[in-house]
Amino acid sequence: MPGRSIAHGALAASAIGLLDRALRGTCTVLSSDVRIRIESTGLTTFPDASVVCGDVVASETDRHAVTNPTLLIEVTSPSTEDDDRGDKLSNYKQIPSLRGVLFISHRTPAVTLLQRDGNLWREQVARAGELLELDDPHLSLAVDDVYAGISLDPA
Repeated sequence: MPGRSIAHGALAASAIGLLDRALRGTCTVLSSDVRIRIESTGLTTFPDASVVCGDVVASETDRHAVTNPTLLIEVTSPSTEDDDRGDKLSNYKQIPSLRGVLFISHRTPAVTLLQRDGNLWREQVARAGELLELDDPHLSLAVDDVYAGISLDPA
């Protein structure tokens, strides 16, 4: 969403760059300019970044919206964090192709991964100095790399 803080934009760009380098040739990394449509609920949303592994499938009702993300990335902000982790996440979980959702904190160097494990979702939090291991797509993400050179917004 336009109008976010400098730190928010920098964190989103950092995540996109890291994911693109790690997944190039295996998955497509998309910016917040690309809509995600959850066909089963009718919600269309703009996550901060998306990853699609395999062919990108557009919605039949909106050819500019993707329906098959593998991973969604949300950089939290004071005004959206509750919705990102609440209603929006509930909708995201209805996407059959979705394997994980990454929440990048605007407050402190920490990344939370919600990862599908069969019909259950498990949560993993990694903080400064730690690695986050994703199963699908398979990659390791260093929290320090996500936050490198970025000054977080004052509380």
